[in-house]
Amino acid sequence: RAGYTLVPLDMHYKKGLIKLEIGLAKGKKLHDKREDEKKKDWEREKQRLMRVKA
Repeated sequence: RAGYTLVPLDMHYKKGLIKLEIGLAKGKKLHDKREDEKKKDWEREKQRLMRVKA
């Protein structure tokens, strides 16, 4: 299907074979990405401020 991705969840060997458990995932929506970007920016800013004060 369009817009979905296969994601490997678990991989292990069993009796000489490789077993792979996969999941079907859908990407984030635009508003989800913006919120995550804000969190990442804030974490970077906190780290920068801690380095400057220390």
